[in-house]
Amino acid sequence: MLQEKALAILKSGRNVFLTGSAGTGKTYVLNEYITYLKARKVPVAITASTGIAATHMNGMTIHSWAGIGVKDHLTKGDLASMKAKKYLKTHLERVKVLIIDEVSMLHKNQINLVDIVLQYFKGNNDAFGGIQVVLSGDFFQLPPIGKPGETSKEKFSFMSEPWLKASLSVCYLTEQYRQSDNDLNLILNEIRQGGISDKSYTQLKKASKNELNEEKEATKLFTHNSDVDRINSEHLATLPGKPKTYSATTKGNKKLIETLKNSVLAGENLAFKIGAKVMFVKNDTEKRYVNGSMGTVLGFTDKGFPSVKLLNGKTVAAEIENWSIIDDNGKTLASYNQIPLRLAWAITVHKCQGMTLDEAEIDLSKTFEKGQGYVALSRLKKLENLQLIGLNEMALSVDRLAQKADSRFKDLSEDADNAHKLEELELQASSFISASGGITNPKEITKTKNRLKEKASGKLSTYEATLIHLKQSVTLKDIAEIRGLSVGTIAGHLIKIRKDHPDENLSFYKPKAAIIKQVKAAYNQQSKGSTISLNAIYSKLAGKVSYDDIKLAVAFF
Repeated sequence: MLQEKALAILKSGRNVFLTGSAGTGKTYVLNEYITYLKARKVPVAITASTGIAATHMNGMTIHSWAGIGVKDHLTKGDLASMKAKKYLKTHLERVKVLIIDEVSMLHKNQINLVDIVLQYFKGNNDAFGGIQVVLSGDFFQLPPIGKPGETSKEKFSFMSEPWLKASLSVCYLTEQYRQSDNDLNLILNEIRQGGISDKSYTQLKKASKNELNEEKEATKLFTHNSDVDRINSEHLATLPGKPKTYSATTKGNKKLIETLKNSVLAGENLAFKIGAKVMFVKNDTEKRYVNGSMGTVLGFTDKGFPSVKLLNGKTVAAEIENWSIIDDNGKTLASYNQIPLRLAWAITVHKCQGMTLDEAEIDLSKTFEKGQGYVALSRLKKLENLQLIGLNEMALSVDRLAQKADSRFKDLSEDADNAHKLEELELQASSFISASGGITNPKEITKTKNRLKEKASGKLSTYEATLIHLKQSVTLKDIAEIRGLSVGTIAGHLIKIRKDHPDENLSFYKPKAAIIKQVKAAYNQQSKGSTISLNAIYSKLAGKVSYDDIKLAVAFF
């Protein structure tokens, strides 16, 4: 199924299982849907099975969101106690859409508990309390952590009762955005099918002799933390000079702060030297780097932050970033502030999930879990970018139950693709938004979109924040309302913005030629070289032109 159809099915309000091999854009589709819902003011919970996956989407773990923590079961007393907690009661009763990413790592028992909690808080015995649930993941990736001796049937979430009751529409994405039709893609597909060919196995073994770019020094992937910590410490110690250290700052609920500490890949205490190999661990709002961008510390800025030369040749100054857990009302429950970097001579396979690496040196000789080899290899785009250090029998194996389920998911996705036409889904989307209490008025949607954009771009100056709205030809009155400023202030912004961005087409705000002519004539009567005096122009025109129109006219001199 293509991304467009999957997104349309999501918008129709159906319960969905979004899946596909690594690199097919599952996270992209989820983020598009989240943006769509937020712009229409539909309460959406963004969660994931692990803290690492949750931080990729600025969400929280499903365990924290649902209040289940590490519990194995819930009594009536537990549920009543949970309902007495205001922060849980508020978001669980309001939510209309629940998203759970990396559902492959969510234990069957945990999805059962989420179902119980939602039924209780919603007073509805339908699956997940009758709200839309969107589950996303790939069961060939890392599996749930279970008790010793537990079978896959006892662990995988697709074997749970709520999964079956939810009547999920399966959207199996097929278009590959990471690997093209190359040798690596063929190998990954063979691993998914449960049997790698002799030819592919030989190609993988030959990858041990691949020569990677020495200047870039490829990231090393290991299956165990001890190997990663050892390699990074050894490399940092060989660099001259004293390390510059950074300590994270936190604020909010103590338990949620601990969740962030365990989830964010930028550690609580960081140390870097010039020459250190580093990796950005967060997407930049200005798109200078993404989660997984590699580089080398060139030096430190005047503010003391690392200046990083990326592999693409660009140099970026790393600054303090914020990771937050936010409730449905936009209130920050916990925040973690740190430089979005980590030492990257080596990282674990577990922590690389969700990343795309340019090159990697991978050691799979100690693989201890099915799916680790697939996750590690699928981080790359080409086989030539891999130097394989070691390989054991477990590394290329996949779970047989996951394999059978995947085949079934493909069939169900094809059925869903054939059953729904885009035009019909678009009509159903509007009905779903209305039923969820969201907004459907295009003007109101645009206002909300702009508020969200402005909130997301907290680093922008007030003028740049205004420019976001001006580019979309939003009226001055509406911009003022969105930004909480006066129309006069926004009109004044336009003067500076026109000066700083002369090539930007803002003719939508240009006053009538007659007004510009009048204002310019009054301005020309001022002393040469003096600054523009709006009061003087207003007096010269005897109040016949408003201050706001004078500002707009000046902007278009």
